Amino acid sequence: MTDKVEIAENPNTPVGLLTKLATDKSWDVRRRVAANPNTPVELLTELATDEDESVRGGVAKNPNTPVELLIKLATDEDAVARGGVARNPNTPIELLIKLATDEHVYVRSGVARNPNTPVELLIKLATDEDADVRSGVARNPNTPVGLLTKLATDKWWDVRGRVAANPNTPVELLTKLATDEHGYVRHGVAENPNAPKK
Repeated sequence: MTDKVEIAENPNTPVGLLTKLATDKSWDVRRRVAANPNTPVELLTELATDEDESVRGGVAKNPNTPVELLIKLATDEDAVARGGVARNPNTPIELLIKLATDEHVYVRSGVARNPNTPVELLIKLATDEDADVRSGVARNPNTPVGLLTKLATDKWWDVRGRVAANPNTPVELLTKLATDEHGYVRHGVAENPNAPKK
């Protein structure tokens, strides 16, 4: 089984072999084929109707999935597929705006993490009741400094830790976060390339 999984996720696997593995009885093998950047669009289209939500989610996350298929998967009954669309860098902004109001936290956090999410939407998501969504905003490379500053005072350590690790967090804020009570936050500062050396 492990061999099939490794072959299915290898970006150098030939299309013919991916086509064969796309019908494997293991959902995990099919999911890896669905997420493989070498999987052709025709096969992605087939896998988008797979009975397993993880397989459909793999298609939704695949950077080669065409927009028409992303639009279809954005209405999938399962949050794994909708969340995959929310995380896909090719998802149109109009679709991200719609998914930002999804009832499931996995979907909203996917929108918050997407590098194409507009700043206005990040501002809205930064006030989400769920910490996973706010954490997604804090880790987004396009989150403006003012919003990072606000999130640096969040009550949840994961949110503050994501701010600490964000490459756009200014030195002054990193200095403040370096004294945070939670080790995860301090670790984020230590790993940040912009952190002061002393």
